[in-house]
Amino acid sequence: MNEHLIVRVVTKMLVPFVLLFAIYVQMHGDFGPGGGFQAGVIFATGFIVYGLVFGIERLIKALPLRILLFGISGGLLLYAGVGIASLFAGGTYLDYGVLDSHDPVHGQHLGILLVELGVGITVASVMTAIFITFAERWHR
Repeated sequence: MNEHLIVRVVTKMLVPFVLLFAIYVQMHGDFGPGGGFQAGVIFATGFIVYGLVFGIERLIKALPLRILLFGISGGLLLYAGVGIASLFAGGTYLDYGVLDSHDPVHGQHLGILLVELGVGITVASVMTAIFITFAERWHR
């Protein structure tokens, strides 16, 4: 893609907006359409497009594999941690209402936000890692 200047310039302009839209979908997923899975796929799409246009080497330089591994495990631990925190607070697994003893509605919002964040981080990391794995094999 080195010879396609327009594609490279447009990609550099659009990828930040794709990532910003993913954050929007993540943050508004409990009030409207969207959520962690959709936001994770959109976020991964931004990195995948970057990798398609600029190459896998630059993608790995921008997003090292250790960050992807941290995202995969960290998102899963965040999801599971919310469930375990609700168990320790006296509720059942993923019973968000017990996360705030003064206002169960606030606990519901906090629990949903954290669980969806964990799903989004995991999905984005896994999708990007899958793309890099296949692209590296094809690139050889």
